[in-house]
Amino acid sequence: MSRKQRKQVIEAELREPSISRQCQLLDLSRSSFYYEPQPMDPEDLELMRLIDEQYLKTPVFGSRSMVRHFWRQGRKVNRKRISG
Repeated sequence: MSRKQRKQVIEAELREPSISRQCQLLDLSRSSFYYEPQPMDPEDLELMRLIDEQYLKTPVFGSRSMVRHFWRQGRKVNRKRISG
């Protein structure tokens, strides 16, 4: 049974067994039961596309060179954002 299917089996409105116990019985971490994926920020998606595009042109660029490239284009990004 997939994680998604196990997650759907849990009945949150029941008092017994508790959600913790149901997760334990289904071998599912409780945090994954509560987790809801967040949509990606369009700005981040655009930056990732630009990084991929530039990397295909200059695969020798590391994070520092990539940051300098974007600064020259007027995009204010730092190394953590490029390499993260």
